[in-house]
Amino acid sequence: MFRLFFISIFSLFSQLAYSKKSVFMPPEASVYARDADQLYSFILNVSAVAFVLIILIIAYFGIKYRRKTLNDKTPNMSHNFALEVVWTIIPALIFFFMFGWGWKLWNQARHSPNGALEIFAEGQKWSWSFNYKSGRTSTNVVYVPVNKPVKFILSSKDVIHSLFLPAFRKKQDAVPGRYTSLWIQPNKEGEYYIFCAEFCGTGHSEMIAKLKVVSFKEYAKWLSNDPYKGLSLSAIGKKTFKTSCVACHSSDSTRKIGPGFGGLWGSTKQFTNNKSALVDETYIRESILNPNAKIVKGFPKGVMPTFKGQLSEKQIRGLVEYIKDLKE
Repeated sequence: MFRLFFISIFSLFSQLAYSKKSVFMPPEASVYARDADQLYSFILNVSAVAFVLIILIIAYFGIKYRRKTLNDKTPNMSHNFALEVVWTIIPALIFFFMFGWGWKLWNQARHSPNGALEIFAEGQKWSWSFNYKSGRTSTNVVYVPVNKPVKFILSSKDVIHSLFLPAFRKKQDAVPGRYTSLWIQPNKEGEYYIFCAEFCGTGHSEMIAKLKVVSFKEYAKWLSNDPYKGLSLSAIGKKTFKTSCVACHSSDSTRKIGPGFGGLWGSTKQFTNNKSALVDETYIRESILNPNAKIVKGFPKGVMPTFKGQLSEKQIRGLVEYIKDLKE
């Protein structure tokens, strides 16, 4: 009983803190987020009030009708039909109201409106890639226009991931071999975090992306601009490294999940099949597109996913040039 009491008190204070827009709840970035928070607030407040009333009534009857002496006898008690009807009907009506409200929100969340902007989102260990119908792609960052419904079509290259948008109160699994979907309609410009909410391996906590809500004019401008315009191949490689490789590799010789890139160029690597190869353009390209073809001794097989279809030829050539420039 005391445990439930303290949980209820903590929940009540959390709700009071939320009502003042504190750090207890993420910001509301869509109409659905506001509606979901209102339902959460209603359920929490009704539960807290009911809990406190029950505790107070138990305490009152416990004191009023306690056995005062050893000679006291239990009185002959009977039920009160009217009271039983009241405490059955009123909670039932409240619960049905909660169910109806929740079903309405669930139905709204599951069916995207016609004409929604579609973006293909693909998860893999440990990053998110986004593909637009215009052909533009991005990794770990996605741009969407404000006040426009956006539908994410989700899939995964390896294991189950889960696209979680706390500011929009939406989450959906990305499953290998099938498509799932999630839709949002941002109503505030700004930057919002995207997390993976399904444990997917050692780099799960680093699988973080950003959703940037901008004006439609800024969105159209971003969609049409080439992010690599005016950059050298090495600069393109550095940019690609920061978005696609930094979670598992370092720019020096420090070992992370994978080997460091510092001093890698021109070295000779020994593989688990007792063969060896020189680190050159062909080796780096094969390691990016078919990472399990040659496994370096000391590293497990199957950890690095393929980037085939995610990185353009320009990005792959840029990574080669960037690795050439890195020193230990």
